[in-house]
Amino acid sequence: MHICMLLSPFTAKRIAMGGKQSKAAPAAEPLIEEWRKIQWSQKKEVLQCVTDYQPHNKDVKQLRVLLYGSVGSGKSSFINSVESALRGTISRRAFADANSHKSSTIKHRTYKINREGPGTFYPFVFTDIMGIEGSETQGVRVEDVKLDMKGHIKDGYKFHPYSEISEDDQYYNMSPTLEDKVHVLVCVVDGKTSNILNDESERKMRQIRLAARDLGIPVLAVLTKIDEACPEVRSDVKNVYKSKYIKELMDKMSVGLGFPLNCIFPVKNYNSEMETNDDIDSLILSALKHIINSGENFVNQPTT
Repeated sequence: MHICMLLSPFTAKRIAMGGKQSKAAPAAEPLIEEWRKIQWSQKKEVLQCVTDYQPHNKDVKQLRVLLYGSVGSGKSSFINSVESALRGTISRRAFADANSHKSSTIKHRTYKINREGPGTFYPFVFTDIMGIEGSETQGVRVEDVKLDMKGHIKDGYKFHPYSEISEDDQYYNMSPTLEDKVHVLVCVVDGKTSNILNDESERKMRQIRLAARDLGIPVLAVLTKIDEACPEVRSDVKNVYKSKYIKELMDKMSVGLGFPLNCIFPVKNYNSEMETNDDIDSLILSALKHIINSGENFVNQPTT
């Protein structure tokens, strides 16, 4: 039987360096009592709810969802996985590099998802940006993310780790409308790393979350690669809310990044699969439904 164990940063470092532990790491119980309920059998109902969605605010034709997170966290893969769950076929549209330690996304790019026939799209879009790195001279700059949330960055802008976008740049939007602005901010975190984030990446991500809070933008978090993090989830994705290890990872995210637990959604992105799977879809669609609900609340809130 596989055991999901939570390693301390010190223990993880010892293992990575080939050192021996003087004492075995404490083992967690493989499975615990289910601590969050999900209606696995109601995928069709959730899918229909998402499919039927239309923004109530006439000034917004589509909700804008901005994804941010560290390099390799699975932002692009999450976009592909959402499209796969909605369309019932594996999508590979957003480029995701499984081997690179640098961000595979260097430009500001927004993805629409085809709905039924040609030219018809779901009323929500996902914006992918350069990943966050633990250095001031690497990865996306926090100021660029803040400007993006306000709607100042147009699609096609190439991010520069050394400097943020300037107002005279051709991709700078001087007068953003409500539809140009970000309506939901989603933090994507790689669940397979024992330490999750280094201090500098965590600091940047908290800065972005707090900036969104000041703008009134709802912020949710997606914990990816849960199957790689815990063998019990790999064997059956429906064990996700019975896994003590996944629960501990989510608790760690909540403390480190400031997210309430009910704003964190563990998912398995499509990676090696050739066909979609109802259980994987259920987790993805559950996260998507909450993303949509949060965005809908934001665009309908009274302006001051």
